[in-house]
Amino acid sequence: MKKYLLYLLLLVNIACASDHYSSAPANPDASPEAVQLLNFLYSIQGKYILSGQHNFLYEPVKYTELVHQITGRYPVVWGCDFSFNVSGEDARKFQHCGPANLMDYADTFRFHGIHPDTLRERMVQKAIELWKKGHIITLMWHHCFPPLGDTCNGSSVWAMENRPSPELWDSLVTEGTAFNNAWKKQAEIIVPWLQKLRDAHVPVLWRPYHEMNGVWFWWCNQQGENGFPRLWKMMFRYFTKEKKLNNLLWVWNANAPRDIPGDEAYPYHLFYPGNEYVDVLAADVYRNDYRQEHHDQLVLLGKGKPIAIGETGDVPVDSILSVQPRWTWFMVWGYFIRFSQNPPEKVKALYKSSRVLTLDELAVKKDGLHLARPEKEF
Repeated sequence: MKKYLLYLLLLVNIACASDHYSSAPANPDASPEAVQLLNFLYSIQGKYILSGQHNFLYEPVKYTELVHQITGRYPVVWGCDFSFNVSGEDARKFQHCGPANLMDYADTFRFHGIHPDTLRERMVQKAIELWKKGHIITLMWHHCFPPLGDTCNGSSVWAMENRPSPELWDSLVTEGTAFNNAWKKQAEIIVPWLQKLRDAHVPVLWRPYHEMNGVWFWWCNQQGENGFPRLWKMMFRYFTKEKKLNNLLWVWNANAPRDIPGDEAYPYHLFYPGNEYVDVLAADVYRNDYRQEHHDQLVLLGKGKPIAIGETGDVPVDSILSVQPRWTWFMVWGYFIRFSQNPPEKVKALYKSSRVLTLDELAVKKDGLHLARPEKEF
């Protein structure tokens, strides 16, 4: 009985959180397109979930096309990664987060000497093309440890090689230090590409420093107000105030908490910068770990802001979506869409679900995206 009452109390809190929110973007100068996109996300939360698929820099529509081959439909959300330049013979060991975003996970390493700026240019042009067709764009960036600039062998992304000491972290987020200037120099590599998207009127669901509550990236596990939130706020202010990247919607993307020795992901709230710096809250869900609290805790933390499945290795099923209705999109991570946990029948069933929106079910109008089908009751 006690457990049941606690669950009812949680439901009441979630309902209250849903009723008290502002749909205004975190950036008061957000572009009209960004505002329209955010309003659309608010309009579908609790009703529908957008389908999504991550792709890699080298072949930016490979897995989106694979979804179409399997289901006959295109996902709405298209994801990609700015990645980083590659150096060193051991680059292929770190293909998952750097060079691998230039290739298929299982393929032979094949960079072909193409400079990453060429690949980024192709990616940005593809994003513009897909936005015009009605896709929603989300971008991320696995980037090197700041002192290394844009060129590293991949291992520097990981905390096992570069875990900043408290002193070094403080230097990173303190204006004018050498470490802070190195971070700005690194950010300047990505800013022009985001500006190209801004100038093309393409809003971007921008999800930097994902999985910050884990222990694997150099930006991970910096807990408390002086930890990760300072880095997030620093990028937010630099990109919005100084670089005028008003096309970005800010997606704070944690990992679903877990207690696995050596692979922990800590509670969301220890890393949250505050609602005034966030437009959407997301969680990466791997190992089919769709526990109810992963959904409910995001709803409570965001106080009504949209939430999303930023990445997943296992496509969600209808029975999960029926009890976790506030997710506004899911995005399968690249090659996972073809792995054994996602057989074609399972993927087809998801894309046929009345809860799941696909590209053909949206209409692009002057005031943004709209449903191109009658709303359904669940």
